[in-house]
Formats: sequence, structure tokens, C-alpha cells
Amino acid sequence: MRLTRSYVDLPLAAGAEVHLPEDAAGHLVRVLRLQAGDACVLFNGDGRDYDARIVVAGKREARAEIIAARPVANESPLRITLLQGIARGDKMDWILQKATELGVARILPVDSERSEVKLDAARAQKRLAHWREVVVSACEQSGRAVVPDVLAPQPLAQAAPFREGRGLLLDPQGASSLATLGGQAFDACTLAIGPEGGWSPRDRGQLDAAGYEGMRLGPRILRTETAGIAAVAALQAWCGDLG
Repeated sequence: MRLTRSYVDLPLAAGAEVHLPEDAAGHLVRVLRLQAGDACVLFNGDGRDYDARIVVAGKREARAEIIAARPVANESPLRITLLQGIARGDKMDWILQKATELGVARILPVDSERSEVKLDAARAQKRLAHWREVVVSACEQSGRAVVPDVLAPQPLAQAAPFREGRGLLLDPQGASSLATLGGQAFDACTLAIGPEGGWSPRDRGQLDAAGYEGMRLGPRILRTETAGIAAVAALQAWCGDLG
């Protein structure tokens, strides 16, 4: 039987006993109704799963004992940063969830000239907290023990120069394709995906100046919630861990 995995933002070590945070306790004890003695799996993003058992399952307190730690070796050899134009509502959640499942290492939401979503400081903080919860939930489901970084939303002009590895701008008119990117596979890249309105000429200029190269992915125009996920899957199949 597959055991439930729950994320806890706590130091974990074999032999330790931990007070489960409210969200983990609520899920394990009040939703799944685990009792003292029942097994579960905890993780905190350090690359390991921790076999545990519930020792206290009360209404006001839940504790678990860590039995053993196991390395989880399912991170991709290709480190992908997804530079994503902020999409509306559930579309952004879907992008983050599927990107996490596909092994993206870092997600950078950006505000661009044609973005339809405009966030003030307070809304940006709330959205960031929500996005991180989406990513953690995707890790729980997919078996990842390393939680991708989700950076705070920022303007494209500020984010573009801080690319990691090869910069790829998904563009149906791009000069390159997966087949023509070069014979040598790379181990890191930053993939730039525009918002619903696409990249403006000014946006493209900023990405060009930061060293991004246009890459087409087939002959059709993809929606923002499709484009990044399709490109990540293709890159993972080409030089990641889906091959």
C-alpha cells in the first residue's frame, strides 16, 4: 500500500519526534484519520523521504516519530528554470503543478508589457504563498523530495538578465528548434514563456539583450498554459530524464 507523503517545514532526522504543523496534522489526522501507530512518509525538501509513524493523534496536537531516512533520486540532470509570464487564476496554478511534476527546478513568474494580471505588493505576496503551496502539493503527489524554488514575481526587465544556463525563448517564428540547438546536450537552461497576450517587441528586446535565443516547438501557436509544459516535456525527453 502506498503511504501518504506530507511536506513539513521542519528539520527531520531518524530517531527524532516532531510536532506536526497544522496543515500536515490536519491532512494526516483529521482528513485521513490516521491513529497512533499508523505509518506515513514526511519530507522537508532536502532530497530525502522520512519513514515515520504517528505517536500522538489528538485534536490539539499531533506528533510523529521519524523511523528512517531514504534518499530520493528522481531529480532531473537537466536543471530547468521556467520564466513564466503570469497567467490568470487557475491557469497559473496548472502551469506550476505540471511544471513541478515534470521536474522543473525553479519557477520565476514575471510581469511583462502584455500581462493581463497586475499584482500590487500585497497581492503579489499572497499569490506567491499560494503558488508555493501548489508546488508543495505537486511534490507530495509526484514523489519529488526537492521542492522547486518559486521566486517572487518581478518585472521582466529585472528577471531576464538572471538566467541560468542556456536561455530559450519559445517562439513559433524562432530560428532554432530542438533539432538545431546544437549537438551537445546542456545541463541547465532558462525557458521563457510569454503571458496570454504574448511577448511585446519591447519584451523580446529585453530577452534578446539577455542572451535568449528563439526556439520553435512545432508549427502551431500554443497557449501560455500549454507552451511551457510542452517545451519542458520536450527538453526533458531530449536531454533530461524522460528519454
